[in-house]
Amino acid sequence: MEYLERRQALVDERLEAIVGGVEPDRLAHEVGHTALSGGKRVRPTVTVLVCEAVGGEPDDAVDFGVGIELVHNASLVVDDIIDQSARRRGVESAWTKYGYGPAIIGSDAQLGEAFALFSADPRAMQTVTEAMVELGEGEATELVAQPSSEAEYMELARRKTGALFRAAAELGAIATDADAVTVEAVGEYAERVGIAFQIRDDVLDATADADDLGKPTGQDDEMERPSLLQVTDLTPEEADQRAHDQSEAALKALSRIEVADEQAHEYLHDLAEFVVIREQ
Repeated sequence: MEYLERRQALVDERLEAIVGGVEPDRLAHEVGHTALSGGKRVRPTVTVLVCEAVGGEPDDAVDFGVGIELVHNASLVVDDIIDQSARRRGVESAWTKYGYGPAIIGSDAQLGEAFALFSADPRAMQTVTEAMVELGEGEATELVAQPSSEAEYMELARRKTGALFRAAAELGAIATDADAVTVEAVGEYAERVGIAFQIRDDVLDATADADDLGKPTGQDDEMERPSLLQVTDLTPEEADQRAHDQSEAALKALSRIEVADEQAHEYLHDLAEFVVIREQ
């Protein structure tokens, strides 16, 4: 775990520095409430690990990792407003603590800081822009054209969750100036991990304890949100198997890359297995 903690610490230190530079101070405080309230830091960790796995150093990818975490956090602020979710990561959600207007402004500020980190690299800008288009279309689909089949749900999960995971991994490869084949392979790996992550989220929403999860449970049923369990007749156990299938596909994609750092590669392998058994 020390290996991962060192990399997460690099991300946290840079994230704290960026939040500390936001002006005015009140906005920095509001951004910090969301960005620094904890979280698994899965996406930026993927960015850094992919960079190392294909031949880079952790510092090469930290800014891209922080950027993708800021984009993710900004999307969570909006998700909580849509869902009227009062808690996130065990604390008050941004709209509950500050109100709708400040929460949205804080979300916009995080996007601005993120794109400042991507702006020097055209490939990075294109990758994140495409992911945000997918994310936005996925969120809109969830609201106005809900899926009615497993296939439609999987496409929604790819857009709503998988696309940002894909971007996180591709950014790690881009940070080392990797070739297009490598970027595509790690992108597919991470997209599959993201879909598995979303399916497991659906299962946890239906089965976990809210205190253990750090946010309200039962939200999918209450909000009539299209979870895999709601859209299909699958049991939680069967849904978990779908997540395992995605995990296996992710590992097949990961096997296509030329590995420069075995330890980083091993952690990416472990992540694909972990997301389907996590309890938070």
